[in-house]
Amino acid sequence: CFYFCSGSLWSFLHRSFQNKCYRKYGKIWGIYDGRQPVLCVADPEIIKAILVKECYSFFTNRRNFHLNGALYDSLFNAEDDQWKRIRSVLSPSFTSGRLKEMFEIMKSHSANLIHSMKKKADKGEALELKEFFGSYSMDVVTSTAFSVDIDSLNNPSDPFVTNIKKMLKFDFLNPLFLAVAFFPFLGPILEKFEFSFFPKSVTDFFYASLEKIKSNRETSQQKSRVDFLQLMIDSQKKNGLQKDKRLSDHEILSQSMIFIFAGYETSSSSLTFLAYNLATNPEIMRKLQEEIDSTFPNKAPVQYQPLMEMDYLDSVINESLRLFPIAPRLERVAKASVEINGLVIPKDMVVLVPTWPLHRDPEIWPEPEKFKPERFSKKNQEDIDPYTYMPFGVGPRNCIGMRFALVVMKLAVVEILQRYSFSVCKETEVRFQINSAYCFDLNSMVSFINERNLEPPGPRAGWPSKLSDWVRRS
Repeated sequence: CFYFCSGSLWSFLHRSFQNKCYRKYGKIWGIYDGRQPVLCVADPEIIKAILVKECYSFFTNRRNFHLNGALYDSLFNAEDDQWKRIRSVLSPSFTSGRLKEMFEIMKSHSANLIHSMKKKADKGEALELKEFFGSYSMDVVTSTAFSVDIDSLNNPSDPFVTNIKKMLKFDFLNPLFLAVAFFPFLGPILEKFEFSFFPKSVTDFFYASLEKIKSNRETSQQKSRVDFLQLMIDSQKKNGLQKDKRLSDHEILSQSMIFIFAGYETSSSSLTFLAYNLATNPEIMRKLQEEIDSTFPNKAPVQYQPLMEMDYLDSVINESLRLFPIAPRLERVAKASVEINGLVIPKDMVVLVPTWPLHRDPEIWPEPEKFKPERFSKKNQEDIDPYTYMPFGVGPRNCIGMRFALVVMKLAVVEILQRYSFSVCKETEVRFQINSAYCFDLNSMVSFINERNLEPPGPRAGWPSKLSDWVRRS
């Protein structure tokens, strides 16, 4: 009876479940999320049709059980024309030009990150990296998006920090979740009574805070910095977009909140996974440090354009995202029945693209469990099918903040590795959990950082001959 109600939901919590299904059933199989049938598709050609070719005509995003609360009109949950309208307003926030404008602000927060990590390193203490990277990500997001400096690295009890952590906690034994998973027809009913998966106290806090920031902008005589929030406010002006293209007040607040939510989680978890991969592969870390020292000799200040042109850094980050994609499943819902390459997908069917097994398929990625950045070298990158590597999704609905997240990651890892090396300790391991965005999250990752002894002058320092000089294990 329990399995009849819950379906494959509990099995999904184990990372191996998708791999087992992929090996056993091939590129197409079915599961149940509670009592909701789900079609899993791992065929690259069909994935291309679902996520790109037919993404507007036959598919939309999944309505996550209806209970989205105040976030019902966020980009994450919006559908069809509303989604297109919101996306068109937000896209200019993430161009290369905008990112260059944000870069110096990001650097001030990466400097704070280095300073905070140094305090621990000087005491010889291991670092809980998710905490450091989470605070760094929060500070970057709030300052670049809303011109608000929280300094959560030094103020971990700041309400923004504590509330975002509450938002990310997700209990699969939550009675509300179980009720909707077992009895899907309850979703719309509970929604009418304003039930939500997201704690009301948390959403109330963020909406009130963001409303205050927005109101101050609109009444202030000072010229506001052109940031994420200001672009949305400008969309409401009469001399801006057409009336039916502007964002409502509530839509502005919802996009602001989802940006905090997504920006904090994706950047901090991706950085933590990356640090783990570097700590456990010191030879790759040293090669990356060589590129860093060559690009920015003698700990020279990091500049935007050279940072974006670092080939090996790109390869290292891409490989880390292959091994540990933040979103292990991409989901759509069929708006109408459609046949793709002989596969009939009925109307209202949930379609799931399982990124985890695709990213670890030995036929696509030889030795898939190994961390091998050369897979993404310029020479090899041309051979990669874009529908077998999707850390940020693919197609028109891919992650709108992808460029932003990559800049945040690149800046942090380069400035850290200019000065320090990651090394493992006895507590170093990856422990996964599923959070409220259905993403794989790290609830812990502990590492040492060891100060580098560079030999000046010159763009490349001499390297110690013994591995033990670099990696301290305990």
